[in-house]
Amino acid sequence: MADIRIGIAGAAGRMGATLIREVSATAGCRLVAACERSGHPAVGRDVGDLAGLGPLGVAVSDSAEGIFRSAEVVIDFTAPDATAVHAGFAARHGVALVVGTTGLAANHDAALADAAHKVAIVRAANFSIGVNLLLTLSERIASTLGPDYDVEIVEMHHRHKKDAPSGTALAIGEAVAEGRKIALATAAVRGRDGITGERPPGSIGFASLRGGDVVGDHTVVFATEGERLELTHRASHRRVFAKGAVRAAIWAKGRPPGLYSMRDVVALTGGV
Repeated sequence: MADIRIGIAGAAGRMGATLIREVSATAGCRLVAACERSGHPAVGRDVGDLAGLGPLGVAVSDSAEGIFRSAEVVIDFTAPDATAVHAGFAARHGVALVVGTTGLAANHDAALADAAHKVAIVRAANFSIGVNLLLTLSERIASTLGPDYDVEIVEMHHRHKKDAPSGTALAIGEAVAEGRKIALATAAVRGRDGITGERPPGSIGFASLRGGDVVGDHTVVFATEGERLELTHRASHRRVFAKGAVRAAIWAKGRPPGLYSMRDVVALTGGV
């Protein structure tokens, strides 16, 4: 079988070099294209040099649409507005898209949903297998324990992260809300300061910490009178995200159009 042709959008970002190394090291995959925004100093450089691998014969382009002409699957860890544009390119060229971009708003979600009518799109707040198991367990536990247990979600990331709460923390919140059969938007408390009054019953709280080079720590706390249950996932290297994203890319090739999650890729369900 021919290797899967993979493109990377955002090749010079924090995830870019890790993805370049992971694709290059994965049997059955071939990195054929990569891009960065126009004017970025990485444009024109060999992707292998960016990743410390030595030349791979693929130069970083400033044409995002160009990588969709070369690849069968594109992995996108960029910015929300760029991801929405890339979704349109994916639909236009019939290329599957794996999206790890966080901080997406309703208009970005709509662009992905529209493109998913034509191509397979795998979107995940976190591509770690462990985190996706955490999502499944959080949903199951929330359903079992019920609203008598207060839920707090605490996350910590490096000082450079721009969005808060993290996409993974929000995904945990969505899993808890799904387990409780409620809408997260009506239950979320995304910050506390000053005299806030007592904790509203049934609320799902979020706390965001930033500092140092923390790759990503997430804890979901279920607390009631007399006991507390905590589930924690800690990522010590971005490679866990890259491995999951490449796994999703392999899975997405040839998949029917649709909007998928990492839980589809690893076949996790609430029945775990």
